[in-house]
Amino acid sequence: MSPDPFTITSRDGDARAGVLGLPHGTVATPAFVPLASTGTVKSLHASEVSALGFEMVLGNTFHLFVRPGAERLREQGGLHEFMGWRQPIITDSGGFQVFSMGHGNVAAEIKRTGSRRQGQGVLLSIDERGARFRSYLDGAELFMGPEESMEMQAAIGSDIALAFDECTPFHVTREYTQSSTERTHRWLERCVGWHREHGEAGRLLYGIVQGGVYEDMRGESARFVAEAGVDGIAIGGSLGQEKEQMRDVVGWALGESPNTLPRHLLGIGDIDDLVAGVRAGIDTFDCATPTRLGRHGTALVPDPGGRWRLDLTAPASAGVKGPIEEGCPCPACREHTRSYLHYLLRARELTGVRLVTLHNLTFVERLMTGMRTAIGAGELEVYGERVLAGGAP
Repeated sequence: MSPDPFTITSRDGDARAGVLGLPHGTVATPAFVPLASTGTVKSLHASEVSALGFEMVLGNTFHLFVRPGAERLREQGGLHEFMGWRQPIITDSGGFQVFSMGHGNVAAEIKRTGSRRQGQGVLLSIDERGARFRSYLDGAELFMGPEESMEMQAAIGSDIALAFDECTPFHVTREYTQSSTERTHRWLERCVGWHREHGEAGRLLYGIVQGGVYEDMRGESARFVAEAGVDGIAIGGSLGQEKEQMRDVVGWALGESPNTLPRHLLGIGDIDDLVAGVRAGIDTFDCATPTRLGRHGTALVPDPGGRWRLDLTAPASAGVKGPIEEGCPCPACREHTRSYLHYLLRARELTGVRLVTLHNLTFVERLMTGMRTAIGAGELEVYGERVLAGGAP
């Protein structure tokens, strides 16, 4: 594996600030990673995302596997060239999409209403080799296993690849969770073997800790992943039904994770969860929340009530002459009023979606920059409490 890709520069309690050294550049941590699932951060150009201060994006292995596919990406020089993003890319394994096809999305999981058709194609089987499924584009039968996932991530040209895993929901039995986690561990060994034989120098491989909502399984999985010789630890799978349970699950995984390896938390991006995750020792996060909210006209704002959301499509914003947030440096706040944004969004103008997305990503990057600075000064606890109480990041 790659020597010393992660340097910790300062600590504050369990939190740490550091630098990831990757083939396409460095990433200052703790960091939030915007989703470029299909080769784009939705509604934005790659240069705009970089200009906001983000140093890494996440490509979705499953969606890029379905379209445009490995061959096209190789022809185009990988995803960096294809989308015009010149900085690091992390790719998920495809395992979460296996979970979504089999059990529904996260909301369906919590409500226990999941089906085998959730707009992500149809899961046909999961066995030792991998997963068979039908494409959501044309119904063609496709297969992805550990080797196929690693080959696809290599075609993407990812700086950080994640090992192929099965993401199980929290409401399945303990026995199923145990069996699934053990299979994920066997898949990890195959991914490590592929990476050692075929991986390009400098590219990292993270293993994914599974184990559902069971403390012993999470600890066992974290130990197995750490001992597999990976470059970093990712925490995935079902993290529980509510935030308190999620934080317990994350804590169990971190308790058995090496303190020197970088740690990534998959799919988490609410403001309070980012603060809690950094405090616990997470280094990087990815989540659709900031961009998804932007596409629906909801802005992230300081909020003592703990929601951090402002619905700009609501009538209350129709005549407001002020910005979304006073002092925010984003284009939406610098140049436009809430009234104008309300008008654009109600008229379904794409400019409105872009502006709110730019604001939301700016809000999150300000938070991450603030936490990095606070860790260096030994003041993360004070900074975090101020943000959670409704202060600007």
